[in-house]
Amino acid sequence: MKRTLIAGVVSALALSAGLATSALADIKIAHIYGKTGPFEAYAKQSHDGLMLGLEYATGGTMEINGEKIVVIEKDTQLKPENGKALLEEAYGDDEVDLAIGPVSSGVALAMLPVAEEYEKLLIVEPAVADSITGANWNRYIFRTSRNSSQDAVASAIALAGENVHIATLAQDYAFGRDGIAAFREALAAQGHEIVHEEFAPTDTTDFTAAGERIFNAMKDLEGEKKLFIIWAGGGNPWAKINAMDPGRFGIEFAGVGNILAALKGFKDFEGMEGGTYYYHELPDNPVNDWLVKTHFERFDSPPDFFTAGGMAAGIAAVEAIKKAGSTDTEALIEAMEGMEWETPKGTMRFRAEDHQALQSMYHFKLRVEDGVEWAIPELVRELGIDDLPVPIRNQ
Repeated sequence: MKRTLIAGVVSALALSAGLATSALADIKIAHIYGKTGPFEAYAKQSHDGLMLGLEYATGGTMEINGEKIVVIEKDTQLKPENGKALLEEAYGDDEVDLAIGPVSSGVALAMLPVAEEYEKLLIVEPAVADSITGANWNRYIFRTSRNSSQDAVASAIALAGENVHIATLAQDYAFGRDGIAAFREALAAQGHEIVHEEFAPTDTTDFTAAGERIFNAMKDLEGEKKLFIIWAGGGNPWAKINAMDPGRFGIEFAGVGNILAALKGFKDFEGMEGGTYYYHELPDNPVNDWLVKTHFERFDSPPDFFTAGGMAAGIAAVEAIKKAGSTDTEALIEAMEGMEWETPKGTMRFRAEDHQALQSMYHFKLRVEDGVEWAIPELVRELGIDDLPVPIRNQ
């Protein structure tokens, strides 16, 4: 009997210890992103923002209910096969509770089926292609970054008008193709058609032929003529095409917002308009106030385009785990569908149907100011969630 009682006590103690260990287990998050390669600047901003978001949402403790948050970093080098393998490694070997990333839409599309296979969450940030929460979506995918349609609808609202003619130039991969398709659709809703479309390889440095085709398509049109460009990374088609003097045909540039480094090259384009995702002076809310103040203190610079997105993802992860009371995938999905949370851009909401984060965008007009290194996206109008008819594309 004594042996039985002792065995029972030992078993109870072991069970208690096991539960305590389980209760205090680390919350593991994989950040899988292109730390090296052409989008290195985007990646750094995204990671800085993620860590600031986790810090903000936990009140500086980096813990949720006493459980420590551990972030495991993995570098895709912008290769889809790497993104797929690293996500498999994170879910399988590292046993992470969820993953965040990547930078590139092409890499993201390779990663989506892995989340479904392992039945684990992937919060997509900052990849933009519509197909991520559209044709290639599965129920384990949530996205905090804006999608191509949000860029497109905001820009269409900003640019469409009576007797306005628009041509486009974009990169020939998922980001550019999805972006122009969404822009075309958004313009059609405003009663406009794209005059001419050009797609160029991502590593293009000579835009002469593309520029000439655009000029030939627009030069004889009457009214306002705008060239809308979607481009990520190097190449700078604005400067290259501007050197060809589109002004002689009355053609002006239009586009979406960009990081500060790119905005330095936009000082020649004062007055350019479009729709943007973020500029640190545009949102007016306590989260953005904290981000701007903290970023200046830590990095001696303002937060950038993808810093805000990374922070939104970090806050979303913490709020979801708090709401679910668990890191169990099904509990998290239930908690996140329809979830609203506060970000540097104000309130975001995960749409239940496709898990896309609905959020404000900003109609901007570039202003140049002495003493500021970059062109400043000045606010024309904030476009709130209800102002942006963002299509559901996964059904």
